[in-house]
Amino acid sequence: MPVGAVVVDASGLVLGRGRNVREEAGHDPTGHAEIVAIRQAASVLGTWRLDGCTLAVTMEPCPMCAGALMLARVERVVFGAWDPKLGACGSVWDLLRDRRATHRVEVVGGIREPECASLLREFFAPHRDV
Repeated sequence: MPVGAVVVDASGLVLGRGRNVREEAGHDPTGHAEIVAIRQAASVLGTWRLDGCTLAVTMEPCPMCAGALMLARVERVVFGAWDPKLGACGSVWDLLRDRRATHRVEVVGGIREPECASLLREFFAPHRDV
């Protein structure tokens, strides 16, 4: 699966890593790369509050992952490819910058977008009807 995520602290130290594991053991619908990385970072820090942390991910987070970023108090999300179907950080929805949000997360999208989009297209091409 081409979706991968890392959580880093303010100094750049990697606190958590994740990749999509939905289809693996347990068939967990919450097994998105962002959720896996957030869980690991919270475990390393010993707190659910990821103040000052940045999550970097291949693809724009979905609504579930955007909600988790907000609730974990992540400071910033950086991603590559925009998601025109389920993106919740500016493309379809903009949950993280909504004025009603309990915590606003800085959004930096489109970083290395061509490379990230290419990885996603190549991975999903054999799984989709043309």
